[in-house]
Amino acid sequence: MTITSLQGIISAVHKHGKRARVAIAPCAEEFVIRSALTAHAEGIAEPIFIGNREKALKVAADHGLNIDGFEFLEENDDIEAVSMAVRHFKEGKADLIMKGLISTSVVLKAILNKESGVPTKGIISHVTVFEAPTGDRLVLLTDAGVNIKPNLQRKADILRNALYVARKLGIVQPKAAILAATEKVNYPAMPATLDADILAKMSAEGVFGDARVAGPLALDLAISSTAAACKGIDNPVAGCADILLTPEIESGNILYKALTTIAGKTLASVVVGSDVPIVVSSRGDSDSSKFHSIALACYLAGY
Repeated sequence: MTITSLQGIISAVHKHGKRARVAIAPCAEEFVIRSALTAHAEGIAEPIFIGNREKALKVAADHGLNIDGFEFLEENDDIEAVSMAVRHFKEGKADLIMKGLISTSVVLKAILNKESGVPTKGIISHVTVFEAPTGDRLVLLTDAGVNIKPNLQRKADILRNALYVARKLGIVQPKAAILAATEKVNYPAMPATLDADILAKMSAEGVFGDARVAGPLALDLAISSTAAACKGIDNPVAGCADILLTPEIESGNILYKALTTIAGKTLASVVVGSDVPIVVSSRGDSDSSKFHSIALACYLAGY
């Protein structure tokens, strides 16, 4: 069954009937606490708060929230709190890890630590899920938060991770648009256009399995069938892309934040590629986006 909405992800998690234990570090931030309590109230997660207890209690009280009765691990150093969350997962005491009010790079450094981190299956990458403008399906955006300036091989790996998430959501033959500023190859002025063209040719040769990959495609051509028809683009991906792969982190992050601040979209974001889906919403994301990110991580982890 294909999941076509963020609510559909929550419903799928409910059907599993088991709460995922989510280690949250550092936890003293309103939207983080609120989203964790919402996830608990919705019956999908059991939060484990990690950080400065006094600070967390004050933040909760200041916003009318109550974290009494939940597991709380005291750790005043934010970086060590993240390390504690990783250890908790490795010891089987947590099922997921969620970033609190701290830089994503700190969390990823702890995850990727060769001695104390979590094993990866390849590269890790950031995947965001949001509801299409038409409201009848989900769209994936990658990579807005991890890989800064990926080369061709890294883009292929980022695409594989996104295809994994798309297939988990029930999209049988995912359609991926490799984004650029134009639909024509313009090299060397626009190197991303050449990468996109090569990725599309790799897909045609079966490198990415049962998927359709097109590029380079401008954003409007990837999302809007009207724009694609207007420009005479005849491609099975044009106007109905399931996956949007951006050239680098800057364009990905700008698009991500445009979706939240200008379009008012709720986003569900995770970092995939390791043994644990990691909830790494932007520090400026709403509690709704953070809650839906928890739900997506629970779903991908099998809860």
